[in-house]
Amino acid sequence: MHGPHKGATGIRRLINATRYSFEGFAAAARHEAAFRQELLLAAILLPLGLWLGENGVERALLVGPVFVVLAIELVNSAVEATVDRIGVERHPLSGIAKELGSAAVFIAFALLAVNWLLVLAWRH
Repeated sequence: MHGPHKGATGIRRLINATRYSFEGFAAAARHEAAFRQELLLAAILLPLGLWLGENGVERALLVGPVFVVLAIELVNSAVEATVDRIGVERHPLSGIAKELGSAAVFIAFALLAVNWLLVLAWRH
């Protein structure tokens, strides 16, 4: 796919993509309270999940959903920023877009909770 912003290739593209990713993390940390709260939760749950997991599979099941929550929150924030950029007037589709993003974050948290419950509560 070619476009006006697709000029970089090879290692330059990789460097640019990495820079944009870190800029995205920084923007989310600066402007999104929910992302900051989820980062704090991740700072607690990631080491705890690595410590509580008894093997690699359990550790992956405890730690993986934490990253999923962060990723979905970033996508949700991108949707919200895009909707806000389009216009500030109330529109049913704008509301639906934001609600769908919020629902996706909720499902990611449900995955996290179910995984932790299943791994930690039903050990043999």
